[in-house]
Amino acid sequence: MLFDWLLGKFSKDLAIDLGTANTLVYVKGEGIVVNEPSIVVLDEANGETLSIGREAKAMCGRTPQGVRAIRPMKDGVIADPEVTKLMIKHFISQASKPRSFISPRMVICVPSGITAVEKKAVVDAAEQSGAREVFLVEEPMAAAIGANLPIDKPVGNMIVDIGGGTTEVAVISMSGVVQSRSIRVAGDEIDEAIIQYFRKHYGLSIGNNAAEQLKFKIGTACPQSQEKSIEISGINLLQGTPSTLVINDAQIREGIQDQIAAILGAIRDTIEQTPPDLVADVVERGIILTGGGALLTGLSDLVSHVIQIPAVVADNPLLSVVMGTGRVLDDPELKRKVVIN
Repeated sequence: MLFDWLLGKFSKDLAIDLGTANTLVYVKGEGIVVNEPSIVVLDEANGETLSIGREAKAMCGRTPQGVRAIRPMKDGVIADPEVTKLMIKHFISQASKPRSFISPRMVICVPSGITAVEKKAVVDAAEQSGAREVFLVEEPMAAAIGANLPIDKPVGNMIVDIGGGTTEVAVISMSGVVQSRSIRVAGDEIDEAIIQYFRKHYGLSIGNNAAEQLKFKIGTACPQSQEKSIEISGINLLQGTPSTLVINDAQIREGIQDQIAAILGAIRDTIEQTPPDLVADVVERGIILTGGGALLTGLSDLVSHVIQIPAVVADNPLLSVVMGTGRVLDDPELKRKVVIN
């Protein structure tokens, strides 16, 4: 017992939101110290790591032949174990300056629909990156804790976390997930839908970075009082030449309608399978939206209209998951209640 206390006292324990789009690291007693894109750039000839995180994202779509930008996380889980280990080690080294001589404990959030094989991949990657112990917590639970919902009370709390790889929908009561859905439709799928829309309807090829910017600059989930428009540049697929096009928010809305419908469907399905008393709580308390996707203009209004339950965006939607994971790290009793391994 004394030995465990000493290990905890002198190690820099970490909470990690290992996301498809971004990785955030919370250090016990310090707060969030890393918030970087989950991207690694490698030289394919010699396997050398050229860049990780923010610098790597700036290189996406701009690398020369033989240099590859890799997103090792896909749909919220590890797609490339070796590159994920490189990335985790890099972020841990950033978070652990000055270095601690004692390996840290790690609490890592994972999608609620994760398989046993995918869980093992996360634990293995963390252990091989230097973790002394690894604890897993479901993303919607972490998001609800980070959004300051009373998850330990006998009352229904509904959270919808729209990340880069997955959308996590859950109803939580008494520190447990009562009903949940995890769908692999989220920010990345929405970006890809924008890319395919302009290829199909206008013969214009645009990159991932451009699609992401369009989503947040003029993208809307439902019509707004004022139309937005912007000029974009890409490649004319018929002529193979640079081309520009002025587009508006209605076109983006049309391009992403299937993805938005899938998210609404996941919310509706979760509610239909939730006990009536808890649904009554949700109707009274509302639906909380977290994650980067929650920032899509008009999404909370659309959810409120279609689902007929008030929906609001959390105060810090981009940080809800990592802050909730950090609270699990800091609170042994909370950790005992919500870890899933």
